[in-house]
Amino acid sequence: MPGKKKRSYLISTFGCHCPRCREGKLFKNNVSIGLKKNMAMPKTCPVCGLPTEKEPGFYYGTGYVSYALGVAICVTTFIAWFVLIGMSTRDNRFFYWLVANAVILVLIQPWMMRISRSIWISWFVKYDPDWKDHPLNKKEIERIIPEQQMN
Repeated sequence: MPGKKKRSYLISTFGCHCPRCREGKLFKNNVSIGLKKNMAMPKTCPVCGLPTEKEPGFYYGTGYVSYALGVAICVTTFIAWFVLIGMSTRDNRFFYWLVANAVILVLIQPWMMRISRSIWISWFVKYDPDWKDHPLNKKEIERIIPEQQMN
């Protein structure tokens, strides 16, 4: 479709959209504090039908992504604190930063968990702008074994 606007990789990933079609939502609900509700994903993309659970234990690797995001946020808050407030060994500014950083990390944890999943699946699924003309092939769904899911 010549008039259709393509969604970029970053916008679709940080918006938690399907990496194949970049249209369907990866999560059933909006971001919430309830972890079960926050992480609930449909079995397949509501738009293109891509399975969201590639294989049992597929999302265990999101821990690495979440860790990297956490480190990046800690470094960013440290630099911002250092530039705006400063660090000193003569008072407790460093410890105030530690507390503020911990609060920030706890507050954004539900968002980080979702973004980590979105980034992780985007590394393994190729974007297909013509997904309507290309049905899913066996290679994309062969590792799904219903009997082993949710074990």
